[in-house]
Amino acid sequence: MLTYCVRNVLSTRASVLKTSQRSTVSLILFHSRGRCSTTWTKDLDQLRPLLQLCMDRYYISPGQTNAELFGRGMSCSYGPLGMELRRNLLEQWWHSVTSGSKAPVFGINTLSSSKDGETDGGGQVRMVESEKLKQLLQQDVSKELILQDVQALLQRSPSVRTHLLQGALEQFLPSLELVNRKLPFGLAETGLCFQPSDGSGCPAETTQMSLVWFCSPRTSSQWLDHWTRQRLKWWRKFALSPSDFSSSDVPAEELVEAASRGVRIVYNFPWGQEPLETLWSRGDAELMQTHKGARSKLQCRNGRKTVPHVISVTGNVDRGLMAFLSNSLQLLKREDSKKRLQQRKVLKLHPVLAPVKVALDIQQGSHCGAETGV
Repeated sequence: MLTYCVRNVLSTRASVLKTSQRSTVSLILFHSRGRCSTTWTKDLDQLRPLLQLCMDRYYISPGQTNAELFGRGMSCSYGPLGMELRRNLLEQWWHSVTSGSKAPVFGINTLSSSKDGETDGGGQVRMVESEKLKQLLQQDVSKELILQDVQALLQRSPSVRTHLLQGALEQFLPSLELVNRKLPFGLAETGLCFQPSDGSGCPAETTQMSLVWFCSPRTSSQWLDHWTRQRLKWWRKFALSPSDFSSSDVPAEELVEAASRGVRIVYNFPWGQEPLETLWSRGDAELMQTHKGARSKLQCRNGRKTVPHVISVTGNVDRGLMAFLSNSLQLLKREDSKKRLQQRKVLKLHPVLAPVKVALDIQQGSHCGAETGV
């Protein structure tokens, strides 16, 4: 789905709505084809070689807008090789937190939109038909009435999730019976979310990887450290230069609401560090709010009748894909028969992630089991 910024419509009525009033509807997702105007702040000189190579090798589709989306870690249009690489990355992430993990983690799939304002997965983005909004703004009535009509339209419109946490919190009670009301356990999900990009107020698509871990309050800090080690180990497992992946605590002033502690798994791009996964120790406030304070229903059999604490792990698939492409990029130099220096750009992807596997038997000239990424 493509997004369209409400400001493009409101600009036609700038004389009607004041700036302070426009801000009340600056986060609207339109069910129409179009794109938000964006401002790209990365150093293009450092990023352009990677983007051009990805387009030349059919990892992402050509086009400046598509390249900008990919460079910002947003969902974009992928080519054949990029789609295979992305699928491999998602499969490996899923395996690492579910069947490949000793921890009891179950997969879920929740709705990406909802008409229930209390379970909208963020509450910041609404899906509105652009024609309906244009009709409201073109009315020859007072600006107060226009604002009332717009607010009523927003309330009737379905909300679009901005994260996957809310869906896991809602699935806690049904999943609790699967584990005989015993802690700890986790719920994993991957899916599309919408987030404001670069402060423009225009929603952008991101594909998130989410693990929500429910544990005893006494062990929440240890579990946060455990998952930090596991996630960093996983990212480094497929890296050509593992040292480019690192973890760091989130400063106190940057903690999200309800979180007592946070950790970021970051990759050191040529233009600076960017987060790939973020882990939060969120306590029990959001779980209690989701289930309207029904403490007795949320209590588990862990030696004490307590409400579990929540550890969330949220990753960005597309930025992770870009990190592995950047990490695998090498410039090979060699001399040809005329002693001229030639350079060749090579992506040395891990065989598990590589979109194409090539097997050669140099002794017999037939295929064998060795794998090489291209």
